[in-house]
Amino acid sequence: MLAEAGLIAFVPTTDLDRAKKFYAGTLGLTLRSVNQFACVFDANGTMLRVTAVSAVTPQPFTVLGWAVPDIYAAARDLAGAGIQLERFDGLDQDETGVWTAPDGDLVAWFHDPDGNRLSIAQFG
Repeated sequence: MLAEAGLIAFVPTTDLDRAKKFYAGTLGLTLRSVNQFACVFDANGTMLRVTAVSAVTPQPFTVLGWAVPDIYAAARDLAGAGIQLERFDGLDQDETGVWTAPDGDLVAWFHDPDGNRLSIAQFG
C-alpha cells in the first residue's frame, strides 16, 4: 500500500533554533523550511521533520541513522564538528568508538542536542 510513497522521518526537539543549528550547521543537512512546529530538512532525499515538543524523553535505542560508505571518515568528520561518539559498557568498540557487529557491519552512535540517539553505519 505504501511501497511507492516517500518516507518521512521525525525526531523531537525542545528548541527549534538549536536543532536547526545542529542538523543544518553541524550535520550539513539542507534546511527546506522552518515554522513554529518544525524544521524540515532534506536528508539525501528523505524528509526529516525535527518537530517542536514541550519535552523530549530520550529513548534507549537509535531513533535516526545514516548509512555511510566509510564509517571512519564519518566518525572523523563528526569528531571535527565537536561530536563525541557514544561508548557502551560491555560492547566491544574500537578506539574510535566503532562497533563491529557479528555480521561485519560497523556502527557508531552519537546524540543530538536533545539527547536523541543517532547512528552512522557502514554495511558489509
